[in-house]
Amino acid sequence: MDIANFWGTGRRKNAVARVLLRSGAGKITINDREVDDYLPRFIWKSQAVEPLAVGGVEGRVDVKINVHGGGLTGQSGAIRMGIARAIIKLNPDARQALKKAGMLKRDSRMVERKKFGQKGARGKRQFSKR
Repeated sequence: MDIANFWGTGRRKNAVARVLLRSGAGKITINDREVDDYLPRFIWKSQAVEPLAVGGVEGRVDVKINVHGGGLTGQSGAIRMGIARAIIKLNPDARQALKKAGMLKRDSRMVERKKFGQKGARGKRQFSKR
């Protein structure tokens, strides 16, 4: 399978991931580090690389990821979306499976902003009746 470079961008919370797919042996690097080193929890790693199995390219492509912003949960979600988008450019037939698995939908949930005069977004000072 001869592959050029296929790019995909993923976003979740405040994290942005730029993903590059190219033919290879299945090596995955995130910010020039191994995936196990960058994402220590199993759930983060499994969520991030899930589109490779669903798209049917696991072990056939090298994935180079550049991610910034947010925490590791948001970054793993952003990586997931970026990989899914890159796989669609590589193989448009995989779109149906990725869409059914919910990997192409942007998770719009964001942190609610802190309001002035309060401790947080919803937290207010304790009310005393007397």
